[in-house]
Amino acid sequence: MTELTGPYTYSSALGDNQCVAGTFRVDLRTKKITWSDGMFQLHGYQRGDVVPTLELLFSHKHPDDKPRCEQIVAQVAQAGGYFCMYHRIIDAQGRTRRVLTSGDGIVEGGTVTCMEGVMIDLTSTLQRETEQTAREAVKGATSTRSVIDQARGILMGQLKMGSEDAFQMLVSTSSHRNVKLVVVAAELVQLANSAESRNYLDTAIKAIKMDGRGASAPRRAV
Repeated sequence: MTELTGPYTYSSALGDNQCVAGTFRVDLRTKKITWSDGMFQLHGYQRGDVVPTLELLFSHKHPDDKPRCEQIVAQVAQAGGYFCMYHRIIDAQGRTRRVLTSGDGIVEGGTVTCMEGVMIDLTSTLQRETEQTAREAVKGATSTRSVIDQARGILMGQLKMGSEDAFQMLVSTSSHRNVKLVVVAAELVQLANSAESRNYLDTAIKAIKMDGRGASAPRRAV
């Protein structure tokens, strides 16, 4: 890492949006630290606002992460080798960022002379992926409810019963077969949508009707 250019980054969660990252070099002989512009940006500064030091670097570590980060840096400074840390920093404006720091302790003549590495901001990536997971969960829940409602409608039409009675029949079948309610509903809807499965649909409805007889079944989570 002779020039602190780049790094060139990409996040699948962010697409073409910028993924902030910076490179750094710590000369263990002179204690001089060099930051790229991205390192200043990650810590909430502009170049020229501060002089990078190890004390400044560690002052921005989240209190819960600082001891372990200090320990790893000390180990690398002593023995060299690669390092990688996922941790939190708090920038000059008080914003918490989740970052991945990785690098290498360079050994020359049996002595660790410097550490070089990169720090990449994962805050936006993690937020975007969390939001996507939440959207998919909501979509899945909506889809599940839709399938159950379709199955309920099939029973209402075929057996001339009310909505609540049809739902309780599905619940009873789910309990009797020890399978999820949505699986019972999906099987029924699939049969109803297949012209070749009419006889199987009638058989399935009769089975559900038999499972639903007797005392009303308790409500089951869907």
